[in-house]
Amino acid sequence: MKYLVDTNILLRSVEESHPMNHAAVNAVHSLLAQGQELCIIPQNLIEFWVVATRPASVNGLGLSFAVAIAQLTELKDIFTLHPDTPAIFSEWEKLVVKYQVMGKQAHDTRLVAAMTVHQIAHLLTFNTDDFQRFSEITPIDPRSIASAEP
Repeated sequence: MKYLVDTNILLRSVEESHPMNHAAVNAVHSLLAQGQELCIIPQNLIEFWVVATRPASVNGLGLSFAVAIAQLTELKDIFTLHPDTPAIFSEWEKLVVKYQVMGKQAHDTRLVAAMTVHQIAHLLTFNTDDFQRFSEITPIDPRSIASAEP
């Protein structure tokens, strides 16, 4: 089975002091141990970069350029990176009309469009409520995934 890993999972997994770090890391390890394919798209990496390099004083991680680049490289090594394609915009447009999406939810809709194009049915995210409207995918909260530890 294929999962798209939401940006909030990527961010929590590198922020060791965050209360959701363990759940994010555990879910990723458990799914990989089960042989699941964990995927990302360029949008995830761009969103990750924005938060990772933003100062902590304005709700970012405050990572240096060098550390952020290293983290980006590691994420691309761990997860399958699916490319942006012209079909994603067409699918996004269909979805925003179908679900009457407005405002910031358009970013989430683009994730769903990419998932549809790349045939990824599951989304690993802490924000499952944001994706409930989309019948095309199944949002999964990482806290619902059993631990990989014996």
